[in-house]
Amino acid sequence: MNEVLRIAVQKSGRLSEDSLNLFKECGIKFDNGAGKLKATSSNFPAEFLFLRDDDIPGYVEDGVADIGIVGQNVHVETSKHVNEVKLLGFSKCRLSIAIPRSETYGSVKELEGKSIATSYPVILGNFLKDNGVTAHIHEISGSVEIAPSIGLAHAVCDIVSSGGTLLSNGLKEVEVIFRSEAIMIGYPNLSPEKQNILNQILFRIDSVQRAKNRKYVVLNTKQENIALIRQLLPGMKAPSILPLADEGWVSMHSVIEEQDFWQNIEKLRDAGAEGILVLPIEKMIF
Repeated sequence: MNEVLRIAVQKSGRLSEDSLNLFKECGIKFDNGAGKLKATSSNFPAEFLFLRDDDIPGYVEDGVADIGIVGQNVHVETSKHVNEVKLLGFSKCRLSIAIPRSETYGSVKELEGKSIATSYPVILGNFLKDNGVTAHIHEISGSVEIAPSIGLAHAVCDIVSSGGTLLSNGLKEVEVIFRSEAIMIGYPNLSPEKQNILNQILFRIDSVQRAKNRKYVVLNTKQENIALIRQLLPGMKAPSILPLADEGWVSMHSVIEEQDFWQNIEKLRDAGAEGILVLPIEKMIF
């Protein structure tokens, strides 16, 4: 019987959406209808398990799931024995300490002896220890931001994306203690067949991610401008150059980093580039 790779993803939220979109961009088809706890791909040897985020590392450690996608914050906080397979570059956020907006803040030393409410006692504890601060960590599982207003804690330590939740609860961010993004974790003892399936997924992910930061550029110019424009459009190796119907004119095609294009757009025009087209790339295979 052929093996299937079991993939654990968060059952709801932004990280779930980003994770599932990544697999779909990799051409892996599955039905993730509302309320489903498990789904099997129709065109790839993979099965998806939809779980609570902080349960995923434990499922992967026990081999119930072969790989999982979680935030680095969850991975570090749970400290499970799993392999770090790949940083994925999405669902970025930060774990920060916040205090009431009415209070002043000079340094982390001001937290000495204070009570801090958090769902991340391990990461917060390590941060305080590294900075020589002794504070009381009050572990709670949700609604951390309300703690100061009800007298439960002086400060909070929680995940921050935009900062809007802190603002609405009368808090201000004063210390970023950990930066997080999505990470793929794996069971340490995958069978050779499952490792091969995982390698196929990683190959597809790399192809998708390379394409996201690159653009396909097409432009027209006179033959005499080729050398100068080529310096501005390095491409993967060298641009493709095709003759146009008008004598002395060519079309130049290149794949470049998006930031390189915007840095050089005026230089390209000054060098004689005309009719410039910038197109997205769906996949990029090396």
